[in-house]
Amino acid sequence: MSMTERQDGTREDDEATTGPLPVVGKSGKAGASKDPAEMTLLEHMGGPMGFVYSAIPVAVFVTANAFLSLSLTIGIAVGSGLALFGYRLLRGERFAQAVGSLLGVALASALVAVTGSARDFFAIGIWASLAGFVLTLGTVLARRPVTGVVWNLVHGGTHDWRADRPTLRAHDLATLAAALVLGSRFAIQQWLYVTESTAGLGIARVLMGTPLTIVAALVVVWAFRRSTKRLIPAGR
Repeated sequence: MSMTERQDGTREDDEATTGPLPVVGKSGKAGASKDPAEMTLLEHMGGPMGFVYSAIPVAVFVTANAFLSLSLTIGIAVGSGLALFGYRLLRGERFAQAVGSLLGVALASALVAVTGSARDFFAIGIWASLAGFVLTLGTVLARRPVTGVVWNLVHGGTHDWRADRPTLRAHDLATLAAALVLGSRFAIQQWLYVTESTAGLGIARVLMGTPLTIVAALVVVWAFRRSTKRLIPAGR
C-alpha cells in the first residue's frame, strides 16, 4: 500500500483517493470474475473441446461400419475411445471427466456386440435424451426449473429466486430450451433408429450435438446472469 504526501505535510493513502484496484484475471485485463454458476456449467460441458471429443468416436464408428465387419468396427470404436482417454489425461484433464467419453463408447459398443445391430450404438443416447426431456420439462411444470435450482445451489442455496417473477421466467425459458434440445434429439434420432439408418444416426448425433447444445447453453448463461444481477448485490 503506497502513501502520497500532501502540501500541508500530511500523508494520505493512495487507495482512499483512487479507490481499490480492479480485479485482474489471468489475461491481465481488468474486469469482474465469472459467475461461479456459469463456470460450473462450462466445466460440465467440457468446454469447446468437449464437443469434439464426443463427436470423434461417433464419426469413427460410422465410418468403420461402412467398410468393415461389425466386430472390427466395435474394436476400432473402443480403440478410439481409449486413445481419447489417454490423450485427455496427458493434457491434464481430471480423470472423471476424461473417463466419461471412454465409458460412453464402451457401453454403446457392448450393446452392439450383444444385439448384433450397428444402430444400437446410438440407443443409449436416444433414450438418455428422452429421460432428460421428461425430467427437465417436469421441473418446469413443477414450477422449479432445474437451471434455477442449479444457480441457487451454486450461490449457497439461500436465495428466494422463485419469488422473483422475472428470474423465475428466465429459468423457465432456459430449462425449456434444454428440454426442446433433448426432445428434438429423441424424436429425430428415434425415427432414424426405427428406419435403421446408422449413417443418418451418426450425422444426426453430430449435427444435433454441438450446435444445439451451444444454443441452449447461451440461454442458460443468460438466465444465470439475469439471476445474479437481480438477486445478488453488486460487489459480493
